[in-house]
Amino acid sequence: MTTHDADYAAYIAGLPRVLAGAATLFRDVEGRILLVEPNYREGWALPGGTVESETGEGPRQGARRETAEEIGLDVAPGRLLAVDWVRGVGRPPIVAYVYDGGVLTAARLAAIRLQEEELLSWKLVEPADLDGFLLGTLRHRVRAALAVLASGGGPAELEDGEPVA
Repeated sequence: MTTHDADYAAYIAGLPRVLAGAATLFRDVEGRILLVEPNYREGWALPGGTVESETGEGPRQGARRETAEEIGLDVAPGRLLAVDWVRGVGRPPIVAYVYDGGVLTAARLAAIRLQEEELLSWKLVEPADLDGFLLGTLRHRVRAALAVLASGGGPAELEDGEPVA
């Protein structure tokens, strides 16, 4: 390694860290949203989790891997619905991606198998009832993703759950 390479590596190592998370938004034929109940924090969530960037994984691959791990469905994510920059307080900021998982048939719903190490349960929730399950910026992120689905428009860009003008 040259001095230039070592200097560049030291520069990169000193840059701020940003975490990345990716989730998949699934619906059933009635339009209800699939939520999972984590055992390690309050509130419910979409299937998904942390992108393992150190292995070269991107957000789309992370959403697929996490969905397969958490609920046993290996589904290629559809289009990007929302991306949210969530500022960190006492932790690095998180960039959160939400992908379209499409509509799950009754057979696909019956195939769900929870990752018991992380999840307590899953549930289909009416969009009007989401606020009772989702906390913080996730509530806004899911609502923005649903608005993109309804409008057919491009992905929502958010900061701390709020649309960027």
